[in-house]
Amino acid sequence: MKKLVIPFSTAALAIALSLGIANAADDAMPTVGASAPTFTLPSQDGSQISLDSFHGKWVVLYFYPKDMTQGCTIEAHNFQRDLSKFEAENAVIVGVSVDTPDSHKQFCTKEGLTFRLLADPEHRVVDEYGSLGHFGAFTIAQRNTFLIDPHGKIVKVWTKVDPSHHSEEVLAALADLKK
Repeated sequence: MKKLVIPFSTAALAIALSLGIANAADDAMPTVGASAPTFTLPSQDGSQISLDSFHGKWVVLYFYPKDMTQGCTIEAHNFQRDLSKFEAENAVIVGVSVDTPDSHKQFCTKEGLTFRLLADPEHRVVDEYGSLGHFGAFTIAQRNTFLIDPHGKIVKVWTKVDPSHHSEEVLAALADLKK
């Protein structure tokens, strides 16, 4: 019986995450105009990455629920597809989830991702950005994105994004803000 419960739970989680269904925490989310909360987290290659290391660049800080799930894979592929466009705008892409660095490494290898995915299994940064969510017994990051300007200020916030066209939304906002 346990063999049936685990796959069903995993399948249910994957479906819920791809649809954006999860209960959000009541934590306050940083708002437009606020300084972006700083952090240091491990990336898929094990190196420690700090938000401060991107000073002088635009940062697309996106939170996503789970490596290797449908919606998260679509979102990551689209950011990867548009990576050269972001780089041309002096912007970096940084993804954060509560998965481990090893999970991120597998995800990046399997999906050909070259931008940074940061691991927050202790939920500190996810919580600080008001993006902690729950789906049953699972703790996840809500699908939220923060666009941070080169001086460390939050200039745009998206919540409960649609992963299928979010990369294009962020690029359009970046172009508008740079006018």
